Amino acid sequence: MVVPESQDNKLTQSGSAGWRSIPSLSQLSGSPQHVNSNGNIPSVNAGLYHEPREYSETDSLIPNELYSGSRLSGSTREKDGGHSGAPAESLCSMVLQILVPFLLAGLGTVSAGILLDLVQNWDVFQEITEIFILVPAVLGMKGNLEMTLASRLSTAVNAGKMESTREKWMLIVGNLALKQLQATVLGLLASLMATVLGWMAEGKMPFNHIVLLCSTSVSTAFVASLLQGVIMVGVIIGSKRMGINPDNVATPMAASFGDLITLALLACFSQWFYSFLEFYPYVLYLVDLCYLCLIPVWVSVSSKHPATNILLRSGWEPIITAMVISSIGGLILDKTVSDPNLAGIILYAPVINGIGGNLVSIQSSRISTNLHLNYSPGEVPADRRNCHNPCHTFFGSGANHRSAQVLLLLVIPGQLIFVHTIHVMKGGHTLPSPLFIIVFLSASLIQVFSLLCIADCMVHCLWRKGKDPDSYSIPYLTALGDLLGTALLSLAFLMLWCIGDSGSV
Repeated sequence: MVVPESQDNKLTQSGSAGWRSIPSLSQLSGSPQHVNSNGNIPSVNAGLYHEPREYSETDSLIPNELYSGSRLSGSTREKDGGHSGAPAESLCSMVLQILVPFLLAGLGTVSAGILLDLVQNWDVFQEITEIFILVPAVLGMKGNLEMTLASRLSTAVNAGKMESTREKWMLIVGNLALKQLQATVLGLLASLMATVLGWMAEGKMPFNHIVLLCSTSVSTAFVASLLQGVIMVGVIIGSKRMGINPDNVATPMAASFGDLITLALLACFSQWFYSFLEFYPYVLYLVDLCYLCLIPVWVSVSSKHPATNILLRSGWEPIITAMVISSIGGLILDKTVSDPNLAGIILYAPVINGIGGNLVSIQSSRISTNLHLNYSPGEVPADRRNCHNPCHTFFGSGANHRSAQVLLLLVIPGQLIFVHTIHVMKGGHTLPSPLFIIVFLSASLIQVFSLLCIADCMVHCLWRKGKDPDSYSIPYLTALGDLLGTALLSLAFLMLWCIGDSGSV
């Protein structure tokens, strides 16, 4: 087959890829043939020309044929461990890249815990206690949207999809518009979930409380999503230019001060709307109406890019399910905070939830990138076709095993630093008791160990089903982190109270 020079220099591909340069025939002829999932060997023509087709939720965000690392035979991948397409990095480089954002994210969650401890005495929190149900739901929702955005863009960077300026900005603008749409809808659903759970717990729910919860939730989700989305894009582009693997830094940086910003907005909006509730209730209705009127704008913008158009139609299941799971954690927090003997949990809940979510999101993003680069959708490594042994997550020679070990080992020193930071920021009047530290660290270890095992199984299962883990796994994992963290922390405080340990000396 002879390709004219004009065609050899520039060809187009259909689908979500947009414009992309194609390797020359000499490069293709020298590369090993790739056997697809149904056992057929695609021809050279099939590699060069793709027929237009409709994409669905079973497609990955960026079609696998566009990844340079995906043109490897199964035998070649088995020999090199399936990591030939992933960015090369040493153990020291990986630890350093993970450590700095991890510490920043931890300081952000510590600050969020301190802030939540301060604002719990505000009038609106005392009068409308259902706001505590909103806290894990809104924080988890914000984390889900930010981390899935970070994971998708990190995969795009590692796959070389951020090289073209036009494609880069189409991808960024489409994802930001989609995120604003998701934030608005999920903010509304979170308030309704808090209303239902509050009514089930108390047996009543005044209508003005419902309106305040709705306005507060939607306003917080919208503004926080906009601010942090812009910051997230800057972090990923900056990481690319500095030669840092964005999988290691993007997801924890997404949560570094995100919890603090979101909680501050939640507290301020709730108190502000509470001041209008008695004399100017129509202000709250106008606020909700304005956000709802922007929904068609976000739909129109996000539908312009094929990749975000896929998620616009099929990306709601994980984030809505995650919001429901986080709301159950919020109900546990609401009931625990209402008990004076367990009120100290409010300081540590954002810390244990945030750290667990940050660590597991790094692992999920790394596994997802590796699968995108080395395997076709539906195809998984031979040792990941079952999830019966959790030890497989931590023991092996691959980069994902090594990162799981590093992330688990960061839990104890990291949480010790954060507990000490809370002690210093609270004025240093009392020291945490040794028993409290042991119980808190045990709860954190159980949470992170469980999440890393679940992440390893979930990401590979989603990929085997042909779903993009970048969009599906992180919402489930962070929501499970919130639920596990809140439940384990509540159990820890209950145990300390039963044996007479106040948590301080």
